[in-house]
Amino acid sequence: MAEGIVFGIAGKIFKMLGSLAVREGKLAWGVKDEIQKLSTTVNTIRLVLLDAEEQHNRKNYAAVTYWIQKLKDAFYEADDLLDDFSTYLQQREVMTGNKMAVEVCIFFSKSNQIIYSLNIAHKIKIIREKLDVIEKDREFELTRSLDEKRVMNIERETQSFVRAEKVIGRDADKEKVIQLLLDSDVNENVSVISIFGFGGLGKTALGQLVYNDEHVTNYFQLRMWVCVSNNFNVKIIVGNIIKSATGRKTEGLEIDQLQECLRKEIINGKKYLLVLDDIWNENPIMWDKLKTLLMDGERGSKILVRRKQIHP
Repeated sequence: MAEGIVFGIAGKIFKMLGSLAVREGKLAWGVKDEIQKLSTTVNTIRLVLLDAEEQHNRKNYAAVTYWIQKLKDAFYEADDLLDDFSTYLQQREVMTGNKMAVEVCIFFSKSNQIIYSLNIAHKIKIIREKLDVIEKDREFELTRSLDEKRVMNIERETQSFVRAEKVIGRDADKEKVIQLLLDSDVNENVSVISIFGFGGLGKTALGQLVYNDEHVTNYFQLRMWVCVSNNFNVKIIVGNIIKSATGRKTEGLEIDQLQECLRKEIINGKKYLLVLDDIWNENPIMWDKLKTLLMDGERGSKILVRRKQIHP
């Protein structure tokens, strides 16, 4: 449904805004203030979209469809702007820390940063005002969702499929990751590759492109995709790995039963690819426990980890 797509975009933008508010730091001229205001607007819309879905199914079909389409267009505009801003900040962080990049650092001089901040603040304000108008300009009433669990579950799910034609400008990154995945000159049977960075940089889309690439599907006997999100629980993750590989539900099984199934039935002697997407809070002790259970694959097996943020 269209409203489900818009809800997903709204959730992505809300997360991006949270990351940008932290990264923005001392960038001046009201950018942080506009980010916080836009975050409030997006969150307000996000919490009524679940009710919009219910109304779309029961009544006001045409009115809700029109309203959701306007939201969708505005959210895509916001998504593009925030992606550009996030990339700018990442480049500035990298270049200002590189003493050899003198010419590039000129672009990030104090005067240029002020001009850029003014432009970004103005563009964010325009999008926020547009969303405010759309949110208020509807012919039907919507109720804020009190089902926070449902909201969080929708936001934290990712899936492995993406249409390649919908992802633009990631070809070079895709080829680099694929080269690492297909590299058989490794010391361990199972090795880990990380895609990391702040929200809004297209890490999930990159993982999806790689996961579905023909060379990757032909190279690995078994591919599995698991969304981890902020609950790094070994039992849950192992159960979801089994479910991804077999389609079987694992509710009611103890961790010992799960680990034996994973090691002996699922990955034993197979060259596998496991994508662990959207890791927020990686606990080193829990991560070591999980890796221990994943070491029985055939030589060349890879774990592709998409981390939410850069770890020190």
